[in-house]
Formats: sequence, structure tokens, C-alpha cells
Amino acid sequence: MYEFLRILFTWFFCKVCHTEITGTENMPPEGGVILAANHLSNWDPPFLGTFILRPVSYMAKKELFDIPVFSRCIIHLHAFPVKRGAADRGAIKAALAALGEGRCVGLFPEGTRSRDGEVHKAEAGVALLAAKSGVPVVPAAITGTNRIFSRGSFFPALYVSYGAPLRFEGRANDRAALERFSEKIMEEIVKMKKKHSKEIP
Repeated sequence: MYEFLRILFTWFFCKVCHTEITGTENMPPEGGVILAANHLSNWDPPFLGTFILRPVSYMAKKELFDIPVFSRCIIHLHAFPVKRGAADRGAIKAALAALGEGRCVGLFPEGTRSRDGEVHKAEAGVALLAAKSGVPVVPAAITGTNRIFSRGSFFPALYVSYGAPLRFEGRANDRAALERFSEKIMEEIVKMKKKHSKEIP
């Protein structure tokens, strides 16, 4: 199912919309890795994972895995459960388990969609995951997904760039180091977005 949807989304994003893709060679082909991107719309999860050759796992609330047919679908899409009400602790534990299995975990460090299209400050989760797991973080910059099916640009030009892997160096209990690493991830995303905007004629 994952591969079928990847092919379908590739057709939609590249043929219906017009998508520019750069940096796919920066994604490690195997082993645990965090794919961290800015967040513009609900289109971001499939858009982010469509152009790389390994599955991307996202968090889903545990209750969804209790729905008979739907649960099988999201399992085939490599989602993993997170308990509601467990706050960040449950999410971190579930993500660490997925990373320990050698999976690629997709995260949106800002924690919520950007309403103005700008990149905002990251929450602490992405840096903490990198520190506790020891896996690299591949930053990714997304542009245009917030305009899909919107007035004035029904099928907009889209852009995604995957940056060079970043590694956390320091202690997991060093808040200042975690904050600096979070800032570094978002700075790389901003750089990729700015580079793309300068290249647009």
C-alpha cells in the first residue's frame, strides 16, 4: 500500500502540480534517522515522504489502531501509535522505539502548522530525540503545500529540499545544547527555503 500511494502521490505532485526536488542523496539509505521539516499543511506528510526511497513513519494516536480496517491501513503506511494524554513522554518513547528499529521517523519540529508560511521556533522534542537515539537528523524545507486547492493557485508550484544530515553532540540533559541544536535544524531549513526563493526567476 505504501508503494502504491507513493507512486500515486509522485504523479500528483509532479504532473498535476509542478514540484522541484533537491537533496534526496542526503537521506541515509538505512538505519534510524529523523526527517525534520517545516510544516505548512496536511499535505506535508505525504509530500515529504514521496520522493525518498525508504518509508517514512509518522506518529498516530493509539485509538486509530483500534479501528479494524483503518488500523491495517496505517500499519501498512508505517505509522506508530502514541497514547493520548501521555504528553511528550509517550511520543518520545514511541519515536525512540521506531528509531531503534532502524526506521525513518518524520517530524515537524514546530509542533503545529505555520499560519503565515514562515518557519518558526522548534519545540524541544526533535533535539531530545536526536540526543537520546544518537541518530542523524535530515532537515527538509517545504514550500507551496499550503496553496494546494486554494483560491488563486489550485495546483501550485511545490518545492522540497533535503539537507545534509546533522548530529547532536552533547549530553541529553544539557538544555542549552538541545536548544542550540533545535535552532541549528531550523536555521538549515530557513537557508534551504531562502536559496530556493532566490533561484525563482
